[in-house]
Amino acid sequence: MFEVLQPPEWKRPKGYANGIVARGRYAVIAGQIGWDADERFVSDDFVDQTRQALANVIAVLRQSGHGPETIVRMTWYVTDMAAYRTRQAEIGAAYREVIGRHFPTMSLIGVAALAEPRAKVEIECTAVLPD
Repeated sequence: MFEVLQPPEWKRPKGYANGIVARGRYAVIAGQIGWDADERFVSDDFVDQTRQALANVIAVLRQSGHGPETIVRMTWYVTDMAAYRTRQAEIGAAYREVIGRHFPTMSLIGVAALAEPRAKVEIECTAVLPD
């Protein structure tokens, strides 16, 4: 369905792809945060909110009839870069629990705040669905 772009002389990235070429219909998922379907935060913990934000991305994507294997791009916005760095192992475990071992292109951006004051992470993505 897609081809990973990785210059052969570069080290392989950990947990993401450097580039992807894909063909199909696009599904664009707005930024999802760590609250549930009733807009209640599951926790104030960074990893718990990350897990829920990822689950929300997949819930929206499932409305297209497809799953995480179709995601080609993710952008993460985090309010606490230190928490992201120090808890990477836990974040990785939460990611694999929800997304599996699929690693699209990703960008991570530290921000001062998100629209919802309790939100610690917001994740948006683009998926390419098979024709």
